[in-house]
Amino acid sequence: MIGYTTVGTNDLPRATAFYDALFEVVGLQQLGKFGRGVGWGTAWDKPCFAVMTPHDGQAATAGNGAMVALVYRDPAQVNAMHAKALALGGKDEGAPDDRGGGFYGAYFRDLDGNKLCAFCLVKG
Repeated sequence: MIGYTTVGTNDLPRATAFYDALFEVVGLQQLGKFGRGVGWGTAWDKPCFAVMTPHDGQAATAGNGAMVALVYRDPAQVNAMHAKALALGGKDEGAPDDRGGGFYGAYFRDLDGNKLCAFCLVKG
């Protein structure tokens, strides 16, 4: 159902460098640059992640209560994504842990304050 998600930035080159380095951890590369943004994923016909400057020209702000959750194959990838985000200057919003019910997740904010979750489902 999800085609792509987008978060806003006020500094596209800085955000692009952050996400290039972050997604490198799990082998994702840019799918392309387009106007005000950049997208990452495995293919355009699969769910993608993008960062863009706002269309209206106003400042990008992190949505209160908004979060993008990105699924990974195992806890090691979740741990690696969280650690890399913090090493790149992101803010910790919840260390990697078993959250119950087979959900293993970690939470962080990017350089613009956008909240993301890296998670995987584990069999008990």
